[in-house]
Amino acid sequence: QVQLIESGGGLVQAGGSLRLSCTVAGTTFSRYLMGWFRQAPGKEREFVVASSWLNGRTYYADSVQGRFTISRDNAKNTVFLQMNTLQPEDTAVYYCAASYKLGPTAVASDYTLWGQGTQVTVSS
Repeated sequence: QVQLIESGGGLVQAGGSLRLSCTVAGTTFSRYLMGWFRQAPGKEREFVVASSWLNGRTYYADSVQGRFTISRDNAKNTVFLQMNTLQPEDTAVYYCAASYKLGPTAVASDYTLWGQGTQVTVSS
């Protein structure tokens, strides 16, 4: 069974940093386009970043460009989201997702596998 297992969320003050991890279990990691989305209370799920290691392209949402960085460790089947200069508006549940598309894509319906989500709370 394929699973995406996230970790690394927590509470941080504005201006601080967090690193989220998403480990892919039960399948070949390298074939997937990996993305991160987030959902704040009362809001729709929002695209954060996606990266295709097949074509080397990465796409960031404007709201996180320059502050967030996606990376991966193939040996550990894990993708990371380094989040710097966090702001209260970054508060949300963060989800990693995997897609068979070449990508990158910001469309949530293009992703077929989703993690359970990890809470990120940024205090002012």
